[in-house]
Amino acid sequence: MDTSSINIRYSELANESCCLSCGGAVNYAEPQPGECCVDLGSGRGTDVLRMAEAVGANGFVFGVDASDGMLETARKTAGKLGISNVSFVQSDLEHIAIPGGVADLIISNCTINHAADKLRVWNEVYRILKGGGRFVVSDIYSISPVPEQYRNDPVAVSECWAGAVTREEYLQTLTEAGFSDIRILEESKPYSKGMIEVASFTIFGKKEKKCCCCS
Repeated sequence: MDTSSINIRYSELANESCCLSCGGAVNYAEPQPGECCVDLGSGRGTDVLRMAEAVGANGFVFGVDASDGMLETARKTAGKLGISNVSFVQSDLEHIAIPGGVADLIISNCTINHAADKLRVWNEVYRILKGGGRFVVSDIYSISPVPEQYRNDPVAVSECWAGAVTREEYLQTLTEAGFSDIRILEESKPYSKGMIEVASFTIFGKKEKKCCCCS
């Protein structure tokens, strides 16, 4: 998928009122006071600011996005609201510009499907989570493989299904990345997009704590 065209498209949408999300991961995430949270594909920053309020002054929230326009909008909104326990980071998801082992919670809405190398993204999610940390991700999967003609189609990209993989492949990737306690929290019925059908779901998973057993 052409990431430059994606960035341009989302920068154009930064100041529009359209909904760019396929789900409400933040509604299931339950950020706690004092936690460090990350929103991958944070867009205009709405969920980042919502989590910043939940974690309070002793917590912190990173918003990660590749789009200049989205980041500029998010930073302006945080400044106007006087919210200081946030940072908006420009980064692609295959090389997330956040140190390892810092996050208690990672959320994302309809963003990971855009990545060409989804296993690498999930490996990065695993890397930046603390032991015992969790993710709640809403995304789209395809019922059958997406035809190549849609991979760089601007409408399919903005509707977040151009890079979708099948449900089975998606869940297998989570297992390969090392996550445990993988659960589907909600799931839609299939619906038509172009020549195929897709569905959306919200999934939960954890990075197990490493146990040091000393005898």
